[in-house]
Amino acid sequence: MIGRIISLLLGFLGAIVLITLALANRHSVTLKLDPFNPGQPVLDMHGQFFLFLFAALIAGVVLGGMATWFSQAKWRFTARTRTQEAMRWKAEAERLSRERDETVIAAKQLSTIGQ
Repeated sequence: MIGRIISLLLGFLGAIVLITLALANRHSVTLKLDPFNPGQPVLDMHGQFFLFLFAALIAGVVLGGMATWFSQAKWRFTARTRTQEAMRWKAEAERLSRERDETVIAAKQLSTIGQ
């Protein structure tokens, strides 16, 4: 419960910072994507500065998440393999337990018949 409250509080503070950043950077800018000819760029975009800031922030989060996902692929594969192995061992233990129980029951029945 405390973790959830802290998470909501941090999210609320982050939203306030982002709204303040957006309001402070409402002026129009031109983003030129041609470093070789800045006077006559082949590709340029006009928009409010905070839109470019938020686009860069979102792109960074997405690229960082993808990098983390791909770098942890080895560990996910290991976990999946070991989970499958554990399930096989569990099934084997349950099978052996059933066989043992059946053997014990059969032995009791034979001992009662022999008396």
